[in-house]
Amino acid sequence: MNRIATTLADGRELIYFDDVTKDREPAKDTRDLPHVEHASTARFDVLTGEWVTLAAHRMNRTFLPPADHCPLCPTREGREPTEIPDPSYDVVVFENRFPSLARSVPDTEPYVDDTPLWPQRPANGRCEVVCFTSDHDSSFTQLPPSRVRTVIDVWADRTAELSALPGVAEVFPFENRGTEIGVTLEHPHGQIYAYPFLAPRSAQLLAQARAHHQRTGRELLADVLAAEQAAGTRVLVRGEHWTAFVPAAARWPIEAHLVPQRQAPDFAALDDAERAELAVLYHDLLQRFTAFFGEEPPYIAAWHQAPVGEGRELTRMYLQLFSLRRAPGKLKYLAGSESGAGAWIGDTTPEAIADRLREVGPA
Repeated sequence: MNRIATTLADGRELIYFDDVTKDREPAKDTRDLPHVEHASTARFDVLTGEWVTLAAHRMNRTFLPPADHCPLCPTREGREPTEIPDPSYDVVVFENRFPSLARSVPDTEPYVDDTPLWPQRPANGRCEVVCFTSDHDSSFTQLPPSRVRTVIDVWADRTAELSALPGVAEVFPFENRGTEIGVTLEHPHGQIYAYPFLAPRSAQLLAQARAHHQRTGRELLADVLAAEQAAGTRVLVRGEHWTAFVPAAARWPIEAHLVPQRQAPDFAALDDAERAELAVLYHDLLQRFTAFFGEEPPYIAAWHQAPVGEGRELTRMYLQLFSLRRAPGKLKYLAGSESGAGAWIGDTTPEAIADRLREVGPA
């Protein structure tokens, strides 16, 4: 993989990752970009114990532009310059122009309304965009295996670099696909958030993992993986380094986890063999989701990684892949019980979903 870094007109970093080494001289960003004032703050919700990020500068960000005005396409003759100045690319990473978290957030008062009930802090962190291909009409499912491997190496590169930033507690790569999910740019892309705190799901997992370790002396996800493998009823595919399964308490209409055999905390810790197999099995999972519905569904691919600091040894990275579509043309709405009470209700059983995902997989 070839890696070349440059900057955009407003000083944001942009990095080209080529599948193979190329003699590339990055094109100059000729746009006259206004400076975006980052005013993100994080406020503590005393009722839940969670940090909530408020990013007021994002109200006017780009929303579903036509394909010929897509800011993630390469800059080509006859069209307006985009976020990527070059006329072609393999994979590109750049700092989000309208980030939820940023390194240049000004200081803020320690409490909202000067009341200790509501601590607040600058939302220091970093948000990056990862463009998987220059082809606007493609998708991750359609990428060749060599490109999937390049993207995995990119996630490893960014995880290592972002984890080293001062104050970063967690690095979270993810992909939102489909307007039903809330995608505002249809070009095939994902994002990476470097949080200054543990996201609620990560904090919950760490608390469960710590309690499990205190009771048993073992790692929680290792025991979960061993139990799923022993039962076999929800296992989709088992490789040498990774196992994919529908979790026993799946929340979403269709959900699968992809977990490494060993305690690999993040992408950067994966060796060559683990990355190679991950490229194959992740692609396999996406194809199964497509076959399940007969078309590529809206989905979220959430790559949960171990914390950067305290508790890192208690857990490991894993993929949570899920769709809110429960049948062709039908969505699972998060209404009163899920959104209001936080109590999930499934519309079928994980075993039934696993049976179907095995059925539609490769023979």
